Amino acid sequence: MKSFNAETRRLGPGSLAQLPVDVERPGYERAQLRPGIVHLGIGAFHRAHQAPVTDMALSATGDLRWGIIGVSLRSPDTRDALLPQDSLYTLSLRDTDGSGAARETLSVVGSVLRVLVATEDPGAVLAQIAHPDTRIVSLTVTEKGYCHEPATGRLHRDDPDIAHDLVDSDTPRSAIGMLVHGLARRRDVGLPPVTLLSCDNLPSNGDTLRGLVLEFAGLRDPGLAEWIAAHCTFPNSMVDRIVPRTTDADRQRIAARLGAVDAWPVVGEPFLEWIIEDRFVNGRPAWDQPGGARFVEHAAPFEHLKLRMVNGPHSALAYLAASAGLDTVSQAMANPALHDYLDALIREEIAPTLQSVPGVDLAALRKRLLTRFSNAALPHRTQQIAMDGSQKLPQRLLGTVRDRMRAGAGYQRLALALAGWMHYLRGHDEQGKTYPIQDPLAEAFQARLAAVGQGSDIDDIQRARALISYAPVFGDLAGCEELIIEVARHATVLRQQGVRAAAGAAVRLF
Repeated sequence: MKSFNAETRRLGPGSLAQLPVDVERPGYERAQLRPGIVHLGIGAFHRAHQAPVTDMALSATGDLRWGIIGVSLRSPDTRDALLPQDSLYTLSLRDTDGSGAARETLSVVGSVLRVLVATEDPGAVLAQIAHPDTRIVSLTVTEKGYCHEPATGRLHRDDPDIAHDLVDSDTPRSAIGMLVHGLARRRDVGLPPVTLLSCDNLPSNGDTLRGLVLEFAGLRDPGLAEWIAAHCTFPNSMVDRIVPRTTDADRQRIAARLGAVDAWPVVGEPFLEWIIEDRFVNGRPAWDQPGGARFVEHAAPFEHLKLRMVNGPHSALAYLAASAGLDTVSQAMANPALHDYLDALIREEIAPTLQSVPGVDLAALRKRLLTRFSNAALPHRTQQIAMDGSQKLPQRLLGTVRDRMRAGAGYQRLALALAGWMHYLRGHDEQGKTYPIQDPLAEAFQARLAAVGQGSDIDDIQRARALISYAPVFGDLAGCEELIIEVARHATVLRQQGVRAAAGAAVRLF
């Protein structure tokens, strides 16, 4: 590896010319870039998909109206890391070659102009949303960032941040509050409307965002809600790329390749699919470059496919693997029982609910997905995927369960996924190692489970009933005795014999 002085060389405009020739860099005059996009939630996922695709559009077209102002909703870490680098950072795409050896391509992304921290200066965020140059406000704030009830999609009006934002228009805390109060400022000064683009894993994410924004706005100012409904657009979209958390080992490896220190690189897989409904009220970048986005009239079939075929199996695997003490997805996929379980889950129970998606080879998609999950060059932690299960289960797994029930078809492997979630909520793996349950409803779950015993088949039924009766997550499935019994049956095997035995039993169902 090339040696370098980490104390004197940092990634930034002055070091671009000294980077190795095989590292891609912005192909436009970055000094001329203007901010046209405000992005709420500038985490690794955004910086591994929307920002680099924007970079490709800027380089291909020379239309420099689409720089990104990122907004960190909570932590200053991203701002603090990128500020000395003039917001430049490295995207690392990793997979393995035919021999199983890791390979990596690096590119420096320049589309992010600066990062605001909402907790430090919410007024600056509102001002940027209301800036004349802003044409798109996009979001990757995770499912819980929408402050909604997962089962209904309605605004969670008792959420502390929502309650605060309904009475305080100057210092909003929630993404929904920032959007609505920023749009109010645009309307009040006569600026054109904007497009609000959700890139999160929600069914009909644009429609969901529109409903929440209009509900919040209606509570504040019915006239504002009417203005937003009449003038702003909310395209639905779907994004698929695996992006694990960046580690210190990633930073060291990337620094050695660059010959310069990058404090905040991102790592992802080469595969990228970004589907967007082409409904933009005030223009958009040419995101549809080769390797970029695809514009469609209706994104719903692609959203539906991804939530069920990609996100559902991801969550199912994460809960079982984390409970078994397996740290990464690729480690889980190397376990024959879990690999075969996931294959059977997709083939036998998920894919049959997706036969109506036109032009999609579900068998080929399943095989490609298993290969992606097995990517040992991309250590995606199971605990990262297991976060916020209450917000993910409704769209990732429960919709598929409903469809299987309506068809009178079996859903035993889906039930094991739900039992795996319940098993994961114990807070410790099979080796006794403890872990925190990171979920906005964790306290509600623990309170329900605390009233139930552990250690017998009857307790498994009572624990399943305590969770599945929780309507904010399970909706019309809440209290479904058939589902409770099926989940409890798997929970008993998990408790008595462990994850691998439960997965193996689920494979042999047919």
